Amino acid sequence: MDFVSVIGFLAAACSVSSFVPQAFKILRTRDTSSLSPQMYALTTTGFLLWTAYGVAQGQWPLILTNAVCFVFAAFILIMTLLPSRQKAAVADAIDPRD
Repeated sequence: MDFVSVIGFLAAACSVSSFVPQAFKILRTRDTSSLSPQMYALTTTGFLLWTAYGVAQGQWPLILTNAVCFVFAAFILIMTLLPSRQKAAVADAIDPRD
């Protein structure tokens, strides 16, 4: 693997893994009060556009990375927009240990 590929792989790993702690925290606490829905809406839109760009360019690293980031960002966005009762229901369905 060449140096440029290593940089791309590391960037993808950082991008994808950056959403995991926030998603798990939401599942555990059911709290999104400190999150900005506008920021997550913009971020989610950006990942969707990057995915579309990757598809248009035929670049699988862009497609896969941004599609996974889109899913995480969209989950967080949806959870910030849901009322408390529905948020708890979604979190319970995904993580029923509480």
